[in-house]
Amino acid sequence: MNKQFKVTINGKTVLAPAGTVLSDLLDIEKPCGGRGTCGKCKVKVCGEEKLACRYIIESDIEVETYEKSAIISETGISESGSASGKLCFALDIGTTTLALALVSLDEKKTVKVITATNPQRAYGADVITRIDYCQKNSVKELQTVLINEINRMIAEFNVGCVENMYVSANVTMLHTLFGIDPSSIGVAPYTPVFLESKTEQAESIGICGVKTVISLPSVASFVGADIVAGLGLVGVPEEGKYDLLVDLGTNAEVVLFSNKSGVATAAAAGPCFEGANISCGMSATKGAIYSFRLDYGSATYQTIADEKAVGICGTGLIDIITELLRNEIIDETGYMDDDYELADGVYLSTDDVRQYQLAKSAVCSAILSLMKTEGVDFDDISHMYISGGFSSKINIGNAVNSGLLPRDLAGKTVALNNSSLQGTVKYAIEENDLDSLTKMINYVDLSANKYFTDLFVENMMFE
Repeated sequence: MNKQFKVTINGKTVLAPAGTVLSDLLDIEKPCGGRGTCGKCKVKVCGEEKLACRYIIESDIEVETYEKSAIISETGISESGSASGKLCFALDIGTTTLALALVSLDEKKTVKVITATNPQRAYGADVITRIDYCQKNSVKELQTVLINEINRMIAEFNVGCVENMYVSANVTMLHTLFGIDPSSIGVAPYTPVFLESKTEQAESIGICGVKTVISLPSVASFVGADIVAGLGLVGVPEEGKYDLLVDLGTNAEVVLFSNKSGVATAAAAGPCFEGANISCGMSATKGAIYSFRLDYGSATYQTIADEKAVGICGTGLIDIITELLRNEIIDETGYMDDDYELADGVYLSTDDVRQYQLAKSAVCSAILSLMKTEGVDFDDISHMYISGGFSSKINIGNAVNSGLLPRDLAGKTVALNNSSLQGTVKYAIEENDLDSLTKMINYVDLSANKYFTDLFVENMMFE
């Protein structure tokens, strides 16, 4: 029998067998999946800062964790506040956040929306890391923590049992919701177990307060129901025109579509915009710098909840890069003499600039590759819709000036906030035909696309 040690966490003592990884005892995020590369699971062990995911318990220890706050998520949905008539739920399972809406079908209005952090972040910031966890362990643990949090959110509404819950999410998240191993998505040829709409009795997967769970359909392994919901929200453009939908999150999905056909792809931007591989990067929680300006050497910034700056979230990263470029602290190649200090203990490193270059080039090159593949010019495009967790706060001008979005589409760009949840609410109310949308969209693999590699190299540079 293994020897057990006393582990005192924030004053509460538990017993842990020798050899236990400290992070297994903590409610703590490990965006890198426990590889020790992101540095986001720092704790104090007997007064010394350690990475919880790499610390093996071999003695009695005292652990102090840092304060954790909820991720701020704006959905862009108006709330009526009154629940009457026939009700249903609409759920968006984002890689980072969950958003649950109570919908009055009779009034065709959203009653209330609540958001929460996706507890699966403890197993990795991106879907690939979570798939890797399922391959090495099982899907059960990821399903359990997700279902438990969904049940907590449903109970918060206190409306008894409703008939249906409509769900949008990327393909991996939908697999974990239904307890289906997503491992096949992580290896070539990247084949999911299902893409079609799926209907299950809620009790069969452990969801309470709902009778039936209905997922929206997906397009491909990396273009899921969340994107389809967004397409259903914006609708198709007028005859002869094209629209773009660009979803920015832990990954970047792009769809170019007309009223007759479309192409979609996923750009491997990495979790740059969620802060996972940025030195002082963080999610959109209290103290995150989300806006930045530098004039004549004088820097000003805004943080979430006006708290002391403790890190940088996605929109802040875009602003900081843009302002340092404008002030010639970063040159067109991405070179910067030294780390740039923003606040006490908060800085942008030279490696962070490279991470941003990789991410912004992947997104911009994906957009341009689809346009070239379809023979579409900038004049042919009516709108470029930007959705995702931080789209409500994004400075479009800075996104363009830092090379994240094509300059020729700046005046056609519309921020949508959470198009996945909004589209799911619309589907719940109208039951619009999403299957026809999925059938008209073809998936483009960027690794085999003849334009992408050259564009990616070209777009690594800053203007």
